[in-house]
Amino acid sequence: MALRAGCSSIGRRQRCSSLLSVPRYLQLQPHLPHSAPQRLTSFPIHQPGSRFGMRAISEAAVNPVTPKKGDERESAPENWKIKMLYDGDCPLCMREVNMLRERNKSYGTIKFVDISSEDYSPGDNMGLDYKTVMGNIHAILSDGTVVTDVEAFRKLYEQVGLGWVYAITKYEPIGTIAGAVYGVWAKYRLQITGRPPLEEVLELRKKNKGEVCNDRTDCKLPE
Repeated sequence: MALRAGCSSIGRRQRCSSLLSVPRYLQLQPHLPHSAPQRLTSFPIHQPGSRFGMRAISEAAVNPVTPKKGDERESAPENWKIKMLYDGDCPLCMREVNMLRERNKSYGTIKFVDISSEDYSPGDNMGLDYKTVMGNIHAILSDGTVVTDVEAFRKLYEQVGLGWVYAITKYEPIGTIAGAVYGVWAKYRLQITGRPPLEEVLELRKKNKGEVCNDRTDCKLPE
């Protein structure tokens, strides 16, 4: 039937199309995920004793492997404008960090550095050690300038389109008042969040790091 459908009568001779309709058993249709894009490809099939070529249609998936969902760790933007040094063990601090991180997905201007990580290196962050950064918020501009306190927040918010939030702190006496309020928070934030004083945090950090470093010569205690 497929052969007859492809032929037309002209006088006493018959001419048949070289492309014939293909029976279902010749169609290759692999099961693919609904999300996978598809394109049509074809290849010739020749039957013995037949001078007519037939082409079977198959579906091939483009990029059939679904990308794995990435983990929660973020990759640092290449062209960051400011680096935020934050305490990953501070629950209240992390609310703000997560908000800025979400905004930064559209800007890619902030590089986030967790000072509580075992991999934190003062040498990579203008010599700012763990104890210093734990005292108050620090940020580093791409040119190496270190900013702290309310100015650090102002610079960070500006980079994700929220500069208006801290814009008023540029003017006095608002700037002085905001700085004083933040100073109180920075001084007592460990107690407010239910953590021991900084001295105890430092001692515990050194102890834990020391246990890890016992069998290693390339390990340095936290500064």
